[in-house]
Amino acid sequence: MASRITHALSLMLVAAAAVGCSASAPARFYTLDAAATPDSAPAASYAVLVGPVSIPASVDRPEFVVQVAPNRVDVDEFNLWASPLNDSIARVVAGDLAVLLGTPDVAVAPLANFSPAYRVTINVQRFESLAGEAAVVETVWTVRATAGGEPRSGRTLAREPLQGSGFDALAAAHSRALVRVSSDIAAAIRAEAVQAAEVTKGSHPKSAKDRKGAPQK
Repeated sequence: MASRITHALSLMLVAAAAVGCSASAPARFYTLDAAATPDSAPAASYAVLVGPVSIPASVDRPEFVVQVAPNRVDVDEFNLWASPLNDSIARVVAGDLAVLLGTPDVAVAPLANFSPAYRVTINVQRFESLAGEAAVVETVWTVRATAGGEPRSGRTLAREPLQGSGFDALAAAHSRALVRVSSDIAAAIRAEAVQAAEVTKGSHPKSAKDRKGAPQK
């Protein structure tokens, strides 16, 4: 009799576990995507390396961290980023820059046997998912010419309203926010390239004709 009761209890526990597993929501995975569109600026003729990218500790995890109140967040264990956020941000910014600069020579650090003219580092200070509202990304970025000189830094704050609902809309809004970050970085890189070209042009020795000066009367 006791053995029958034990067997019955075991079956009940197994059934309860099976019901619990079947009732659990399946995990869903999301990506950030490069979403920039080409502009009318001339294509760049130089290579760019993106990284490293640093992110706040509060979002340095696979789960979506959703702001639900001014001082409260929810960590959603069933909606996850498909890869580490800092890696995804670097990849997306590199993809956006390739489109905005019109060059395939944009890569993510570290990369061996790649000689960039410019390196981009990004410090993400805010990466917020506001429930039912918007995605907010605030970054401080720096562009450095590998040939030397003063780096060029800037801050970009992008807030993108959700176009839809759910975590798909949040991921898409973050991707659009990163386009604005990438656009500011692309403008800084182009400005650096123009400045470098002017310096190079000014350092060239004058030709013999230029040295003769105006004819004497």
